[in-house]
Amino acid sequence: MAERTAPRTLGTGPGRALIAVYGIFALSASARAAVQIGSKFSEAPLAYLLSAFAAVVYIVATVALAKGGEIWRRVALVSCSIELAGVVAVGLLTLFDAAAFPDDTVWTDFGRGYGYVPLVLPVIGLLWLRYAGRNRVAA
Repeated sequence: MAERTAPRTLGTGPGRALIAVYGIFALSASARAAVQIGSKFSEAPLAYLLSAFAAVVYIVATVALAKGGEIWRRVALVSCSIELAGVVAVGLLTLFDAAAFPDDTVWTDFGRGYGYVPLVLPVIGLLWLRYAGRNRVAA
């Protein structure tokens, strides 16, 4: 029976696909925020700052998942949790007070503009972190 001490590497198996999707979202959210802030910040500062915040969350999650290890697993857990809370909060706000967001963010309408991937991605990330944390292998 294997001793259950070392966490499974987060970047193996399905974790690789998860890291790739997070990386794509980190790039796309960063580019979107940069363009929005650089060209029309005064039109919707809250929306554009939220896009920038989302980009930072995606970057941190990508790095944490890629690095692996216990500390980075915890960082990924916090990042995915913040992402899920953010997409749900912004999604609800855009449903009930669309005027507060005159332009879209990555999380507007629960990530509708990105095929709802921003809503599903943190759930998959949290499930992967739980699975990888529970399936420990011998060091």
